[in-house]
Amino acid sequence: MTVKKTLAALALTFAVPVSALASEGAERLTRMLEPLQTYEAAFEQQILDGSGERLQQASGRMWLSRPGKFRWEVDAPYQQEVVSDGEEVYLHDPDLEQVTVQALDQRVTHTPALLLSGSASELTDSYDVSRQQQGSAETFTLMPKSADTLFEELRMTFRGERLAFLQMTDSTGQETAIEFLDVQMNEAIDDSMFVFEIPDGADVIRDTH
Repeated sequence: MTVKKTLAALALTFAVPVSALASEGAERLTRMLEPLQTYEAAFEQQILDGSGERLQQASGRMWLSRPGKFRWEVDAPYQQEVVSDGEEVYLHDPDLEQVTVQALDQRVTHTPALLLSGSASELTDSYDVSRQQQGSAETFTLMPKSADTLFEELRMTFRGERLAFLQMTDSTGQETAIEFLDVQMNEAIDDSMFVFEIPDGADVIRDTH
């Protein structure tokens, strides 16, 4: 998985749902996420290879508004934006002067890491969820039941009621770890934050699959 595809996949982690799940871990995760209506945070991201050596660092900021609206901006080392208005997802790569547009429901279908906004009865069929507590930190491990996924394992760590860390491991052993900083939950976010204006001159690719 390329670095940019990994960034896009992680941005989409904030696009989909949590509904009532059967297992204890899934039920607890649902209770943690249900009060979440909006979420804003800075992030620091590291991508590590299978031996733990750092391949890439990135930083930026993200905004989320349920259901289905989010904005993910990478500032360094290169710029990238992923924006959802609740119906379509826009992936903007300024270096390539390219914007990829895809329906949100299609993104949901192909990105089973989506957990934080919306609702989906299919989630209970997609993941095995386990929970571990260490002091004030709760870590939820999600293992996709389908082989056709972008990751082998996803871990979400909460400190108190706030999502503090997100870790994703793919089939090659590559791990992407994100720490969320300056977290603000359930504060008002203007809807204009989730409107993407396609830059003049950008190549637009509409993914209909």
